[in-house]
Amino acid sequence: MASLYDRFVLPRLLKCACAAPPIMKQRAKVVPAAEGRVLELGIGMGLNLGLYDPGKVESVTGVDPAPELRAIAEAAPRDPRLSVRVEDGTAEALPFEAGSFDCVVCTFTLCSVHTPAAALSEARRVLKPGGRFLYCEHGLSPDADVAKWQRRIEPVWKRIAGGCHLTRPVTSAIEAAGFTVRRHESMYLPRTPRFAGWNEWGEATPR
Repeated sequence: MASLYDRFVLPRLLKCACAAPPIMKQRAKVVPAAEGRVLELGIGMGLNLGLYDPGKVESVTGVDPAPELRAIAEAAPRDPRLSVRVEDGTAEALPFEAGSFDCVVCTFTLCSVHTPAAALSEARRVLKPGGRFLYCEHGLSPDADVAKWQRRIEPVWKRIAGGCHLTRPVTSAIEAAGFTVRRHESMYLPRTPRFAGWNEWGEATPR
C-alpha cells in the first residue's frame, strides 16, 4: 500500500517539477513527432497528452504503476479527437503483444523505473519493425564535477523524488538495449540545478 507521502505529497511535488517550463519545452521537442499507435511509458500525470497531434496519432496507450498518477492522467487536458487509454502496468513487464505499436514515447521515465534495461527491452519488443522510440530523459552528466555531485545527492534525492535516479546514462543505455539512435541532442536545462539538469533527447529504431 502506498504511503501517505506517495499518495498526497509526491504527486504535488512531481507536478511542480515535471510540469516546469523548461521540462515542458523539452517534452514539446519530442512528443509531437509521434505517429500511429503510440505507447507511452510511465504516463504519470498525463503531461504529454496535450502535445500529441491527433492528425497523426491513431491512439495513445499509457502505462503507469501508480493509481494516484493514473487518475490524474485520465483527467489531463488533451485534444478531444485523441483516443487515450491509461492502464496499470510497469515498463519492465508490458501487458502487450510483440509488435503492437508504431511508436513508443518515453519522457522523464527511465530515471525512476526499477530496471532501465528491462524497460528498454520491453519497448523494443512491443514496437513494430521499423517503429520509433522517442525519448527525452535526464541523467548522468558527462562532466566529472557535476557527476560527482549527482552521486552524492542521489541517495537522498531518490527518497524524496519517488525513486528518481540522477546517475543513469541515457543514450548509451538505449543503444545497449538494441536500438540504433537516429537523432540525438543534449544540453543542461535552463533555470535547473545542474545536478538534475542534464537532458538527452532523440529518436531510435530497433536493430
